[in-house]
Amino acid sequence: MELHVFFAVLAAAAMHAGWNAFLKLRIEPFLAMTLVTAGAGVVGLPGLIAFGPPKLEAWPWLLGSIALHLGYYIALTKAYERADMSQVYPIARGGAPLLTVTASLLLLGESLSPLQIAGVATLGCGVMLISILGRRKGAAFDPVALGYAGLTALMICGYTLVDGVGARISGDPHAYSATLFVIDAFPLLLFALWRRGLAGLAPMRPYLAQGLAGGAMSLGSYWIAIWAMTVAPIPLVAAVRESSVLFAALIAVLLLKEPLQWSRAVSAVLIVGALALMRVG
Repeated sequence: MELHVFFAVLAAAAMHAGWNAFLKLRIEPFLAMTLVTAGAGVVGLPGLIAFGPPKLEAWPWLLGSIALHLGYYIALTKAYERADMSQVYPIARGGAPLLTVTASLLLLGESLSPLQIAGVATLGCGVMLISILGRRKGAAFDPVALGYAGLTALMICGYTLVDGVGARISGDPHAYSATLFVIDAFPLLLFALWRRGLAGLAPMRPYLAQGLAGGAMSLGSYWIAIWAMTVAPIPLVAAVRESSVLFAALIAVLLLKEPLQWSRAVSAVLIVGALALMRVG
């Protein structure tokens, strides 16, 4: 992975942690997620006009990604309804690169050096440590929340692989990304309307500006990742992007007022070491 790609994916990681923090602020996570995805669709519309849709061969991958994203949104919001961001986010994001590396090596024939594989494994250990040992003092260990977080990791692995292949087939990652975000704005919104009705979506109204900002961060984060997967190995991009747990830990402590614990500091050291291994490998 070239240095400029590496730092671009790190920037994507920071943006990803930012929009996830929005899901834990002032509004029910499911409605916040609905608002963010709709906001991403609005922000992505100029890109779709500028780049146009991807070529026909990429559409099966695009539609598969949209289905996986819907599963991801539902699983992640269910997890956030039951547990702290600092407990859910690391399992959801940390399990994903381990699954993605395994699937990429076995199914896509991607190749990584031994040092890079060691880096991915170290990163996975670091993020899991945050979640297992880093929950709020006195908080119950909720296996259902962790189950949803694990399901989220599986969905992330699925759409990462699908989008990596789809963007390469499309020949234009920007057209692929813009189309993905615009279409992806509809399934969760329609699901929310079906479940809640128009009246049930009314609490989102005061947060439209925040939803647009969260959508912009979501779009920017994943747009960079999709582009990066066309110029670097998919598992390596997926792993570096999951360094977002470092930014998420800072947000959780500084903004959400969740406790700072020794396990988070140890995990941060492991994650930084993992990034170094992946970069030099």
